[in-house]
Amino acid sequence: MALNLSQKQEVVAELAEVAAKAHSLVAAEYAGTTVSQMTAMRKKARESGVFLKVVKNTLAARAVAGTEFEVVADALTGPLLYAFSTEEPGAAGRLIKEFAKTNDKLKPKVVSIEGKVFGATHVDVLASLPTREEALAMLARVLVEPITMFARAVNAVAEKQGGGEVAAEAPAEA
Repeated sequence: MALNLSQKQEVVAELAEVAAKAHSLVAAEYAGTTVSQMTAMRKKARESGVFLKVVKNTLAARAVAGTEFEVVADALTGPLLYAFSTEEPGAAGRLIKEFAKTNDKLKPKVVSIEGKVFGATHVDVLASLPTREEALAMLARVLVEPITMFARAVNAVAEKQGGGEVAAEAPAEA
């Protein structure tokens, strides 16, 4: 169905708003994908914070102009599905990679993050980025490790000097 000028402007405005806030973009060829596969992918995208849209490449190029994703404008050829990660950078990569495993018709074509454009193979790198919760857990482990090491050192010195037995007996007598 052809869009009139006002509908095209709405699509471009919506896509531009998402692109301005997105962390990463994955464009994938989807020709041959069934309706049920696309529906499942859209459902998973909503759950994982990915904005998924099939739009003409000329409209997509206009929408990303002025954003960090304008570097992909030259690579936008053929029927493409656009996946913008809105919550965490690796979400779109994980989504496309997951669905490409079961659907040989879905092929990543372009990846863009932080104003740089990468080839299709970079989807694996993007998909391997930790989620927000995983990153926070890693940070917590890094912050706790020096305290843990200090506590072990103090405990080892106390045991070597025989202070460990005295400390254990004192609460028992009281």
